Amino acid sequence: MWKDNEGSSRGRYHSRSNVDTSISQRINMESLVSKYIRIASVVAAYWTISISMVFVNKYLLSSESVKLNAPMFITWFQCVVTVLLCFLLSIGGQLFPQFVSFPAVKLEGKLIRATLPLSIVFVSMITFNNLCLKYIGVAFYFVGRSLTTVFNVIFTYFILQQSTSAKALGCCGVIIAGFFLGVDQEGASGSLSIVGVLFGVMASASVALNAIFTKKVLPLVDNNVWRLTLYNNINATFLFLPLMLVFGEFREVYEFPLLTQVSFWNWMTISGVFGFAIGYVTGMQIQVTSPLTHNISGTAKACAQTVLGCIYFGESKTGLWWLSNMVVLAGSGSYTEVKRREMKKQHGEAVAAAVKQVQIVEQLEDGKKSVSS
Repeated sequence: MWKDNEGSSRGRYHSRSNVDTSISQRINMESLVSKYIRIASVVAAYWTISISMVFVNKYLLSSESVKLNAPMFITWFQCVVTVLLCFLLSIGGQLFPQFVSFPAVKLEGKLIRATLPLSIVFVSMITFNNLCLKYIGVAFYFVGRSLTTVFNVIFTYFILQQSTSAKALGCCGVIIAGFFLGVDQEGASGSLSIVGVLFGVMASASVALNAIFTKKVLPLVDNNVWRLTLYNNINATFLFLPLMLVFGEFREVYEFPLLTQVSFWNWMTISGVFGFAIGYVTGMQIQVTSPLTHNISGTAKACAQTVLGCIYFGESKTGLWWLSNMVVLAGSGSYTEVKRREMKKQHGEAVAAAVKQVQIVEQLEDGKKSVSS
């Protein structure tokens, strides 16, 4: 009788244990699925907003129905929208903290001055990006701005005094070869704009400089990306004004026939919202994945953007033109992988050195104890 009760208790215990294990596995599976869904949603949002922004800017700059010959005014308006959204979200975060998470806006004169050099580079970057997009097609936009990695290596060497490995330099060589092949094939198809390519090269240099200056300035704003975004765009709204005056864009905008059309301002507002949103989803993608995955996602997005550009605008390209895109993609992807392996190796060496240092300290302490005893 007692044995039967013991056996029954053991049976109930094992049954309960199996149920607990099953529930735990189900919870882990559900949390893993929800994590994958969140990552997929963020990546999809990044792709959608980034590609949409390129198409909207192209529509404003070069479409037959709009064709506003004022790229700096468009970029200035996007900066104004970004500043307004930062203020609105800051107020929303204070009034409804349970729904809106956004840092409080606090402007400091010394930080506005400290971020000014970065803002000058930032203005150059977004101006050259839009000028490049004005003169070249969406399909060629990726190759036209593909030298960012190359300029990043150059500026890292001359500004930060940091050398680059031979393997990484080899990847840069592949990117340069793909760039020139793409330029050659774009010329063969009769749609090459030398001015557009030059603006693309300057945009690539500006993007690389912006990354280096951002890394330097970010600690001044407590490593808060949104505060840096706010200061950058505030400075940019003032920096663009003399540029718009010099290039005659005030007259261009004043005489623009669609200036009083609601549909035009709707498109302008949409471009401004996309300009603000791209900063948010970029940060989110890095947060839920990693900087490496973000680079891979950006490269894949650029490939999809090229295909969509060809389909939407009905462009027919040669096999060598597509090969140039693949060469640039291969070079960019290889560079990312080389840098990942180098960072992993450096991290391992740093950890090993730290462990060795701790062991030496422990040995010294043990030696002192043995001497004193």
